[in-house]
Amino acid sequence: MKQLFSNQKQVVIESELGLHARPAGTITKIARDAEQSIWIIDGENRADASSVIDILTLNAKKGNHITLEIESEKDTRILDALANFIESGFGEDAHG
Repeated sequence: MKQLFSNQKQVVIESELGLHARPAGTITKIARDAEQSIWIIDGENRADASSVIDILTLNAKKGNHITLEIESEKDTRILDALANFIESGFGEDAHG
């Protein structure tokens, strides 16, 4: 019997600047350790979390609800790390 795992987390972009280049670079560094692909989904758009260019094409703004998706249960800790990073406002000061 196959064990089910939660392969998605929904998070909200908290940063005033949205999902811009610096946090996109950090996301790719976190995603680099994944066993399989990690996806960032914003509406109908999907981006490979290991590609800064892919992430930037989402053009995700403050307040957007995005979904993080992993393909392997082994990447659950990376999913959690990405969710925490995004929900923290990318560790940026609130005054932007």
